[in-house]
Amino acid sequence: MKLLWNLVIFVTIRKTGEVIKMNDRSKRTDTVSRIIMAPPHAVYRAFMDPKKLVAWLPPTGMEGRIDTFDAREGGIYRMTLTYLDSDHQTGKTSDNTDVRQGEFLELVPGKRIVQRIVFESEDPAFAGAMTMTWNRDEVPGGTKVTIVSENVPVGIRQEDHEAGMSSTLANLAAFLE
Repeated sequence: MKLLWNLVIFVTIRKTGEVIKMNDRSKRTDTVSRIIMAPPHAVYRAFMDPKKLVAWLPPTGMEGRIDTFDAREGGIYRMTLTYLDSDHQTGKTSDNTDVRQGEFLELVPGKRIVQRIVFESEDPAFAGAMTMTWNRDEVPGGTKVTIVSENVPVGIRQEDHEAGMSSTLANLAAFLE
């Protein structure tokens, strides 16, 4: 069945029973930052190598698998994130997984990575493309990494998303420091 996304407001009931009112597109932006005690080029390399990326990107409580990875502007990647325990919120793709397809929109070594992320999900609360920009600014002793997520799907609670992104940055710090 094909869903029409041109509705001004509609309501969905998620598997958890939570009622979510959605506009036709989310306009929310979530942002987190952290100082990583490593130079910008090292942070960039950790993102551009799929073996390194899968070691630090999954937030606490998840493990990842890279299914496809083409690190160039216009290139795509597909990553499967799996919850490690049964005491978690329901996944976006299945009960225990989130599958995301990404496209690299902009790659500026040592400065910025911009990607479009789409979650594989039948739940309209996770529909649409989210843009994630990973900015890296050199600071004394390291790199300030800022993640800006625009058009976050309404099914992703802001506090959960910010906690997940903060966990990812903590993992990156542990990986590089």
